[in-house]
Amino acid sequence: MMRVLGRLFVVPFAFLLAALAAVAVLLSLGLERITHVISSSNLEADGIDLAFTAIYGVIGLAGAATIVPALLVVIVGEVARIRSWLFYIAGGGIALAVMPLLAASGSLGSGNITNLGTIWPVFATAGFAGGFLYWLIAGRTA
Repeated sequence: MMRVLGRLFVVPFAFLLAALAAVAVLLSLGLERITHVISSSNLEADGIDLAFTAIYGVIGLAGAATIVPALLVVIVGEVARIRSWLFYIAGGGIALAVMPLLAASGSLGSGNITNLGTIWPVFATAGFAGGFLYWLIAGRTA
């Protein structure tokens, strides 16, 4: 009984910390990618328009990124009592790497993503970080 009560507190806490870590990685790497795109382009007359287009793209993509796929990974891992670090890291990476694809297909409302090749690694890395942190806190004892 105490194990179940403990899991009821540990799992949401671990998921919250993992989500915050994934968002921190996503924002830091995403801002780095945006900076590279803006600095490598010719910023004369259309510089401000390019910057606002990039910012609107990031806002649309961030709005499209939900926690549902990551939550499904956690639920499957907890119900099946999976303790493997590989499951949580790969599951977190896949759960977030799917978000740009869904956003580009228009199913989440943002259909104007032009270069998915630079976005997928950022989302996958954020998912890997979140999955690893979740495994460290709660996944090892699932």
